[in-house]
Amino acid sequence: MPLVRIDVPAGRDAAWYGKVSNAVQEALHEALDVPTAEKFHIMTEHEAAGLAIDQSYLGIHRSKEAVIIQATLNYGRDAQEKEAFFSTLTMKLSTDAGIAPADVVINLIEVDREDWSFGDGKAQLSDQTSTDPKNPRS
Repeated sequence: MPLVRIDVPAGRDAAWYGKVSNAVQEALHEALDVPTAEKFHIMTEHEAAGLAIDQSYLGIHRSKEAVIIQATLNYGRDAQEKEAFFSTLTMKLSTDAGIAPADVVINLIEVDREDWSFGDGKAQLSDQTSTDPKNPRS
């Protein structure tokens, strides 16, 4: 049930947003075993002055079309799983939405299960115990 924030430069059409959202969800499913139905995406467009992304940080040359994707998810993935997600997502965004790999900036924020409320003012996951250490969502 990751919550994903996707910040993009202004000027994209609705079809492009759909491609990006689908690519994100497919990558979450393939690399991190997130069920495809658990989709919570916030997509925000920014004018040039509202999205500042260093165009050469760490020697990676980004264009003015760079996007930032931030996913908040439960603790429990190791570095290899996270790297697989980064790689899978970048490839899907390049193939499906035409975003250059250098233009994909990804950040993960890990939280405890009790940090979520999905409605009704309750922490629905706080009393659930994961029975599978490889699947923190169960």
